[in-house]
Amino acid sequence: IRLATENEQHLSELSDWAGCFKETQIVEFIFLLSEKWHLDQSARYQAVELLERFMIKQVEQICKSSRENVNSREQGEGSSWSSLKDQIYGTFVLRLVSCVQLASKLSLHYNIVNSDRALKFLQSLKYSYTKQELLESELAVLKTLHFQINMPTPLAYTELLLEVLGHNGCLLPAKPLHQMCVQLLDFSYLTRDAIYQTLLKIAIENSTPNQLQVAKFLTVKEDFMLLAVGIISTSVFVLNPEQWKQVVEHLNCITGITAQSISEFSYAVLKHIIGSTTP
Repeated sequence: IRLATENEQHLSELSDWAGCFKETQIVEFIFLLSEKWHLDQSARYQAVELLERFMIKQVEQICKSSRENVNSREQGEGSSWSSLKDQIYGTFVLRLVSCVQLASKLSLHYNIVNSDRALKFLQSLKYSYTKQELLESELAVLKTLHFQINMPTPLAYTELLLEVLGHNGCLLPAKPLHQMCVQLLDFSYLTRDAIYQTLLKIAIENSTPNQLQVAKFLTVKEDFMLLAVGIISTSVFVLNPEQWKQVVEHLNCITGITAQSISEFSYAVLKHIIGSTTP
């Protein structure tokens, strides 16, 4: 109930920029870096969500600052839009590394990424940041997000729903199912736009959605509960197809998400896994 409430609140407060910083290249960079540093599964999703929320806040602040400068017509004060963009681009990799560092600390994993490891990685990419700049970057992320960084990820929703399914008597192979869910969750992050584009076309029964339909669909793209039930449903379909209908019914009862919505999400994921247009 708590996770569902947090999910609803998150969806009600969505920024128009939501999802802009979950492009495949960014997600892949974070996943590979997390793998290089041997972080646990939750850390990489946490890092993606941290970076996304931080960058949105930063862009909103810069846009606001830029508008204020234009309105005040004060030449020579503040920064031009061009220099503000350069500021974002120039510090993006540093901020990304800071988000991975913070995520490693949140995961309570023994393998926390300290400043020395982070600096060594940045130096390998020919960046010449100091330890002080690295610490200031972490603090910038924390301050921008008002220190509210322990946010639930789709993995938390997925694992909790798997627990509830087991408690409700769904006799599913726990370890293989969890492993499959993690693999499909990775896949859904890396092919996010393609999966949700397919889902949107199914929802509106039209291959060319207009701008209003795309804008309204934003809440679907950011719905962690829908993503979690879709990932579990798809995993069960792959591993234990004979139990799929029963699991979908259970997920519907637990979350209130319709069986049709769950089925459509599974279809969209499977379509891009198989690479076929055949239902």
